[in-house]
Amino acid sequence: MSGFLRVFFSVMMLGMSGPLRAQDSPLLAGDVTDVQVIHHLDSQPGANLLWIPYVAQLKPQHLIVAFGAGIPGKVDMGDILASVSTNDGKTWSPVTTVFDHRQRIGGIQYAYANPILFHPSGQEIVWCFCMRCPIYATHSEDSGLAAAYSGDGGRSWTPVELTMLSSGPLVIVAGIHEIRENGVPRYLLPGQRNTLRSDPHGTREQFVLSSTSLLEWKLAGYVPLAPGADVFPHEGNIAAGEKPGELKMVHRTAKLSKEGQAVEPPTAYSSTSTDGGRTWSVAKPEPDLWNTVSKPFYGTVGSGQHIYVYNDGPAWSRMALRYKIQDAAGNWGPEKTFYDSGTKNSYPTLIEVAPGDFRAVWDSGTKDRMRTHIRFGKLRVPMDEKANESR
Repeated sequence: MSGFLRVFFSVMMLGMSGPLRAQDSPLLAGDVTDVQVIHHLDSQPGANLLWIPYVAQLKPQHLIVAFGAGIPGKVDMGDILASVSTNDGKTWSPVTTVFDHRQRIGGIQYAYANPILFHPSGQEIVWCFCMRCPIYATHSEDSGLAAAYSGDGGRSWTPVELTMLSSGPLVIVAGIHEIRENGVPRYLLPGQRNTLRSDPHGTREQFVLSSTSLLEWKLAGYVPLAPGADVFPHEGNIAAGEKPGELKMVHRTAKLSKEGQAVEPPTAYSSTSTDGGRTWSVAKPEPDLWNTVSKPFYGTVGSGQHIYVYNDGPAWSRMALRYKIQDAAGNWGPEKTFYDSGTKNSYPTLIEVAPGDFRAVWDSGTKDRMRTHIRFGKLRVPMDEKANESR
C-alpha cells in the first residue's frame, strides 16, 4: 500500500468502528490497544454530542458502557444510553436507553447527565447512577441523583427512586468506591456542588455521599480547603490510598474565584481519609500530576501501585490523553501517552479486569470538535511485583 493510501485509510478509520491500534498508523500514538468506536453521533439522530462514558464488568468478557447523548440547546444534558459487549470489547450491541428525557415523571420533564455504572461485589445486577436535571435548565449544575438497575447484563433497565438524606443539588462524574466495615459493604460516591455559577451567594465544593444499600444516600463529609486557597477541587476519583486503611481522592482543579480557569501552575489536588470517607484532609496540590480543568482518572494498579490518566496541554484544549504510574513508595513515573490521534479526547474511565490489565472508555471527536463518538480500548501496565507483594 502506498504511503498516501495508508494515511487515507487511517484517517477514515478514526471515525469508524473496528479495531485500531497506535502502531497501525503514523497519525496515532499511545499505549492503548484494540481501540473501538462504540457509538458515533451520526448513528444518534437528534443528538448534538456524545459524552462522559463509564464502563463496568459484569463477568469475564461481559462489559457494559453507559454514556450521555446530548439534546440541542443544552450544554450537557440529554439521554443516557448503554451498550453491551460479551467478547471483551471486540463488538458492541446497538444502544439501549437507560433514561429518556422525553418520558415525564408525573407532570415534570427532566434531562440526564453523567452516568456512573457500578457492579456491587457478590451481586448479579449492575446499577446506573446519573444526574437528573430540570428540562428548563441550560446546564446540569442544578441536578439531583437518579438511578436504574439492570438484571439482564445491561440490555434493559428499571428506574428506581432514591432516598436522599443530603440536601442541595449535586454533580457526579467519578465512580462509586466500595469498602467494608464490620463485614458490611459501604459505598462512597464523590460529588460536587457549583451553585456559584448561577448564584452570587452559592458555593463550589467537593463532598462525598455514603450508602449501605445503594438506595438511601447521606452526606459522608466535605473536602476542606486551606484558608485563602483559590482552588476548586472537583470531579475527584476515590481509590485505596498509599497507606493501609487510607482512602485517597485525586481531583480535577480550577480556580475558585474564576469559573473554568486553570490554577497556576496547572496541578491536580488530592485529599485523604482514614475513617471511611467521613472526614477528609485539606486538599493539597500534587505537583507531579498535571491538570487543566479536565476530569482525570485515578485508581489502583494491582494492590500496590496507582495510575493517573489525564489531558495534557492548556485548559479546555482536551486533545491527547497521557498517563503516569505510581509505585508503592509513592513515586510517580514518567509521563506516557495513553491515546493521541490529533483529535479531541476527554473524560477517561478505566476498570482493572486483572492485575495491570485495564479496559477504558472516553469521549472522542475530531481535531476541531469534541464529543462526536465514544471510544473503547485496552491498556496493559507492567506490574511491579515487589510493590504489590509489599501490600
